Amino acid sequence: MAKAVKIGERWVGNEFPTYIIGEVGINHNGDVEVAKNLVRAAHHAGMNAVKFQKRTPEVCVPKEQQGQMRETPWGYISYLDYRYKVEFGVNEYAEIDALCKQLGIDWFVSPWDEPAIDFIEQFSPVCYKVPSAALTDLPLLKKMRATGRPMIVSTGMSTMDQIRRAIAEIGNENLVITHTTSAYPCDPDELNLRMIRTLKDEFDVPVGYSGHEVGLVPSAVAVALGACLVERHITLDRAMWGSDQAASVEPQGMEKLVKYIRVTEMALGDGVKQVYDSELSSLKKLRRVQSF
Repeated sequence: MAKAVKIGERWVGNEFPTYIIGEVGINHNGDVEVAKNLVRAAHHAGMNAVKFQKRTPEVCVPKEQQGQMRETPWGYISYLDYRYKVEFGVNEYAEIDALCKQLGIDWFVSPWDEPAIDFIEQFSPVCYKVPSAALTDLPLLKKMRATGRPMIVSTGMSTMDQIRRAIAEIGNENLVITHTTSAYPCDPDELNLRMIRTLKDEFDVPVGYSGHEVGLVPSAVAVALGACLVERHITLDRAMWGSDQAASVEPQGMEKLVKYIRVTEMALGDGVKQVYDSELSSLKKLRRVQSF
C-alpha cells in the first residue's frame, strides 16, 4: 500500500479523508481582497487548503514573449507587465498567511522558478506543488526537494517516461503525484481518470487528481478510483476576466464538491460483504426462504 504524506497537520493517503485543495492560482487578478474572499469561501466549503501560483516574471517569462502585447483589465500592455500585475509581494502574502492561520486552512504555492521558492520559503509553506509545465525542469524540482517540504507533482502535458524521470531524480519520499490533463476547460473524453490507477500501480506514493473539467462529477469519480487528494480551480465568478475562470468552481459549487467527495468516501465502504441492521426488516418481510 502506498505510503501516506503529512501536509500541515493532515495525512494524505488511502487511509485518510481526501485532501481537498482550492486552486486560487491567479484568479484573484492581482487583488488581495479577492484572494482573501476566495480563501474564506474555500474554508466555508470545508476545503483543506488553498493554493496560489508564484512567479518571478522576468525569470519565468521567455524573452520572446515578454514584449507581446495583450488586452487586460489594465489596458493594452505587454505580457511581462501583465505578469507583474497579477503577482503578489510580501505584504499581500503576509495578509493571506495571517488569514489562513486565523481560519485554520493550509496554503501553499506552485513556484514557477527558483527565486519564487526563495521568496515563499519565508512563509514556511506546508508543501510545494510542481506545476505540470515545470515537470521537466529538474533544477526547479531539485530546489523544491532541497527545502525538505512535501511535494505534490502534477503530471499534465507529460509522458510516462517524463514522469518516471522526474520521480527518479527527486525520489518518492514525502511525495504525492496528481493526474491531470492541462486543458482549460478539459473535455470529458480527455480526462482519462483511469490514469489514477495507472499511477497508483506504478509508483509507491499517494496519487491525487487535479481537475480542469466543467462540473463536479468527475472529481468525485476520481476519489472512487483511488485519488486521495483533489484540487480544483476556484473563483468568485466564472465571468471574471482570466483564462482559468471558465474551468473554475464558484462558492456554491465548492460546497457541493466537498459534499460529493465526502459522500463518495462514505459510499465506498470497506469491501466486506455484510447484512446491515437497516436491511433486517426487509429481510424478514421479503425473503420467502430464510436460509439454505
